[in-house]
Amino acid sequence: MTKVVERFPAGGAVAVEDLLAAVRRTPEGGPLTVGDERVTDFLVAFARQLLKPAVARRYPELGSLGFFLRRGELAKAVARVADQPGQLRFPRGLVFHVPPANVDTIFVYSWALSALAGNANVVRISSRSAGAADAVLDALNETLDGAAPALRQTQRMVTYGRDDAVTAALSAAADLRVIWGGDRSVHEIRRHPLAPHARDLTFPDRASFTVISAAGWLGASEAERDAGARGLYNDAYWFDQAACSSPRTLYWAGPAEQAAAARADLLARLRTVLDAKRFEVDAAMAVEKRVATYGLAMTGDATGIRFDGNDLATVDLAHPADIPRRWLGVGTFPQAVVGSLDELAEVVVRRDQTVTHFGFTEAELTAFARRLAGRGVDRIVPLGEALSFAGIWDGYDLMHEFTRITTVLAR
Repeated sequence: MTKVVERFPAGGAVAVEDLLAAVRRTPEGGPLTVGDERVTDFLVAFARQLLKPAVARRYPELGSLGFFLRRGELAKAVARVADQPGQLRFPRGLVFHVPPANVDTIFVYSWALSALAGNANVVRISSRSAGAADAVLDALNETLDGAAPALRQTQRMVTYGRDDAVTAALSAAADLRVIWGGDRSVHEIRRHPLAPHARDLTFPDRASFTVISAAGWLGASEAERDAGARGLYNDAYWFDQAACSSPRTLYWAGPAEQAAAARADLLARLRTVLDAKRFEVDAAMAVEKRVATYGLAMTGDATGIRFDGNDLATVDLAHPADIPRRWLGVGTFPQAVVGSLDELAEVVVRRDQTVTHFGFTEAELTAFARRLAGRGVDRIVPLGEALSFAGIWDGYDLMHEFTRITTVLAR
């Protein structure tokens, strides 16, 4: 009999068969519904735990999660799937989530929206998750004390090793499987079949970049440029620049001379932020960064490399299209100059996810998106908002994905 360790609600080892039987039973107080108040009340109370000063100071990314789970934001999410004349929204059923280990809080966002949609959920938590993930699990378990019994019964987060039997059992039971992580992870999980009616929602390898108008940067106020540098720090240094939405390349749009001046100004301000944050890079990561950046030089993709301590490295790309879409180590910024957003559009591929920007008008950004025409890029957001999770992610409206529609036609 295959077993998993329950992390939420906290417990010991439990057989997968018993776990599935429990989450499938009709909960006390009746089945969960879309926008169920029992779930909403729990998520709001959980958010308060995350926003406590001691937690938010230690893990600032959890502050963003806490704001995402405010009652007003949850109400907006539910409103997107409100019943319509002749169309009723219902939960999909059981959702199995497989989040990545390198971004150890992403599982909370997809789980929370799925629970808000009224689904029972089983979330696999990596045994390598620590820090913020452990703080999240602690907060969840603390919130259970005042929660409706239905939450304890229908919502489970578990840890298990590389056990194909467990993954196969959870996959076969699921009505929807949500897979976060690299392409390899998606392929490995997909080896385990779903029920004929079920389907996958996948979030594979993606890459993101920042584009800054050189004129826009130089024309901004001191306060705006300081905020931009802090925004770049938050986008890149949280999660060690490994999140799919963290920028891995920085483009400057405008004449080369303006771009050089704007780049020098941004890097100086970023240096100030790094010194204030006392961000540390361990020796192994520092070596990894040098291997990765020198590798770009060896292949001819880089014409210049500069290290400003272990926490900041810049790489001059030989051509804007030479964007390295793989992770190069935290604090590594390949850079290139383009004449305009139109020129940058030629570089984009389907794998590109988020573009963070500074100094452009809404009209310019909209024209850029239309030029791409869905060929790549799912999010265009201001500098500093790369990691701000939204209910629409990678082009999916998650509340729509987590619900199903029953049509009613009367004659």
